[in-house]
Amino acid sequence: MLAAIEGDSQAYCRLLISLTPALRGMARRGFERVGLGNAEIEDVVQETLLAIHLKRGTWDRTRSLGPWVTAIARYKLVDSLRRRGRSTDIQIDDLADTLADGAANEGSAHHDAEKVLGSLNDRQQEIVRSISIDGKPVRDVAEKLGMTEVAVRVSLHRSLKLLAERYRGG
Repeated sequence: MLAAIEGDSQAYCRLLISLTPALRGMARRGFERVGLGNAEIEDVVQETLLAIHLKRGTWDRTRSLGPWVTAIARYKLVDSLRRRGRSTDIQIDDLADTLADGAANEGSAHHDAEKVLGSLNDRQQEIVRSISIDGKPVRDVAEKLGMTEVAVRVSLHRSLKLLAERYRGG
């Protein structure tokens, strides 16, 4: 790395080539720890090599190169995992029957929602329906009900919390 920083392009090329297998191994182990396959290993390796290139001037020459590279690789792995989220890839063909069943049960779900909403008092129902279902602005609902916007927001929050508790409770 010292030679690379001084402008030796061949040394820099050798450095990056020698780091690649270790970076690949770190990425593979990171993905395995969280139960993911190898789909993005090369992306993490390339992003790490790019970060090393872009940030090589920040490396403290009095310190070992290994921990600096490892930290960059770890952050690039975490970035990749965050971008990926907790999603799971599945084939849509496997869902065809499930989707058809869901469409058939849509009326039942609407009935359940109305039943749970019916457990609220009239003002709470009006606030939840207006904002959460009809998409009306809080300001309009507040004016209609003669309330402040803050009071409407608080009532909405409490009503939704109550609905969630009642729905979970059966």
